Amino acid sequence: MGKFNKGRKKDVPGVNTSALPDIIFMLLFFFMVATTMKEVDMQVDVKKPSASQAEVLEEKDNVDFIYIGFPIDAAEGTEPRIQLDDQLALDPSQVKNWKLSKAREGKTVFDIVTSLKVHKDVGMRVVSIIKENLREIDAIKINYSADKRAN
Repeated sequence: MGKFNKGRKKDVPGVNTSALPDIIFMLLFFFMVATTMKEVDMQVDVKKPSASQAEVLEEKDNVDFIYIGFPIDAAEGTEPRIQLDDQLALDPSQVKNWKLSKAREGKTVFDIVTSLKVHKDVGMRVVSIIKENLREIDAIKINYSADKRAN
């Protein structure tokens, strides 16, 4: 018969960490896939109007966004400003050059949709000037962004 040692303390086994690298890489891949990158640093405040019949743009790869709103920085003034990517436009005529520079591989300016995100309190004068500039370069596919109205 074996001898039992009742008085002796047993050592606690170590924690098995062999699966830890697998878990870490699974989390890393999950966050890499699930995370979206912020595309633009907003310099204008855009509170879009609400719409009762709004459609979602399915393919956002062929969309250029123009933001029209009031400057967030008080030093920029209180007049409505145009934001193209990460820069404020000094003049609405800069929209033409910006749009021409955004032409993608195999796509013309005509094929790319221009989405206007306009603050609800901005007058149509600025929007009309931008639309005229876009019309001059045959960028006639224009979309107005709006928030869907809650019923």
